[in-house]
Amino acid sequence: MSAGGRARVTLKLATSLDGRIALANGVSQWITGLESRAEVHRMRAAHNAILTGIGTILADDPCMTARPDGVAAPRQPDVLIMDSAGRTPSGAAVYAEPLRRVRIFADRDLKAAMAGYAHVMIEAGSAIASAALAADLVDRIEWFRAPVVLGGDGLAAIAALGLERLQLAPTFQRVGLVERGRDLHESYERVL
Repeated sequence: MSAGGRARVTLKLATSLDGRIALANGVSQWITGLESRAEVHRMRAAHNAILTGIGTILADDPCMTARPDGVAAPRQPDVLIMDSAGRTPSGAAVYAEPLRRVRIFADRDLKAAMAGYAHVMIEAGSAIASAALAADLVDRIEWFRAPVVLGGDGLAAIAALGLERLQLAPTFQRVGLVERGRDLHESYERVL
């Protein structure tokens, strides 16, 4: 757990070189390559829960399982879905894994949603990514960058933070850089 007894939070981003997670029409699968996606499965297996938003559920219908080396991990992370309007379909792919819990949160309190977990990975769209950064909840960023450029009309990985001074920007230090096939995988730790 992080300082203050809260979960240690990893924000996972899979983007184009210009920090976009999807085309303007919402198409996003697959920006990064097989090697990056395999690493994400290993990372999921190391976390107690995956936090996402209803936008990701409706747009991609992800399973969010941990399948390192193509085999389901014996312990699957819980899935925490931020869904204030109750729009999560009962047949969503996240329910297909019987060995884990799926929890829906109607309010937007990310910290409360992560309560009771030691390690949480955020795999979500730009609104949740920016909310977690703005609330100072992100301890680590795992950023997978594909060698493509989607342009300014693509969907940004992080929504507006409303910063008025550079000194207020969340700051991270790069602690790792690995080539994963055609992609770059950068790891960052929060600067305290």
